Amino acid sequence: MALILPVEEILPTFGENCYLAENATIVGDVVMGSDCSVWFQAVIRGDVNKIRMGNKVNIQDGAVVHCTYEQTETVLGNNVSVGHRAIIHGCTIHDNVLVGMGAIVMDNAVVESNVLIGAGAVVLENSRLESGYIYAGVPAKKVKKLSEENFNHYINRIANNYVFYADWFRGK
Repeated sequence: MALILPVEEILPTFGENCYLAENATIVGDVVMGSDCSVWFQAVIRGDVNKIRMGNKVNIQDGAVVHCTYEQTETVLGNNVSVGHRAIIHGCTIHDNVLVGMGAIVMDNAVVESNVLIGAGAVVLENSRLESGYIYAGVPAKKVKKLSEENFNHYINRIANNYVFYADWFRGK
């Protein structure tokens, strides 16, 4: 069973049909929508500020979602995939976003809907990523328009696959 802990008597809450890996850690003021999944060794720390997640969000293996004390909360919209070992910190990520493996999204960054952030990219503090593009690099820069094919192949397919994968571990 995942490690789920209160902070200041506030326990995380979960929507319907969520999967939490046995060694995932979720603490404090975290509210998760339905059909979400938190994978092996992922950490979601709502200890110093609140974390809000929409529906069909997946936090993949080794990823960290955190915030900044008394300054920045973290908000993830619907249909968001956070890749293996990515770090999401005190930012807002809107709907239909893929954060690639090992990417970092820093405090007060805003990622608009329909964005793909490439593996290893670093989204600097106070950045705003415009809807409809792929961003990559250090620091992250707009590299090309997000085609409908890429949107369906990467953003929709991955978010849907993680709902499917979670069923394997729930024995459905």
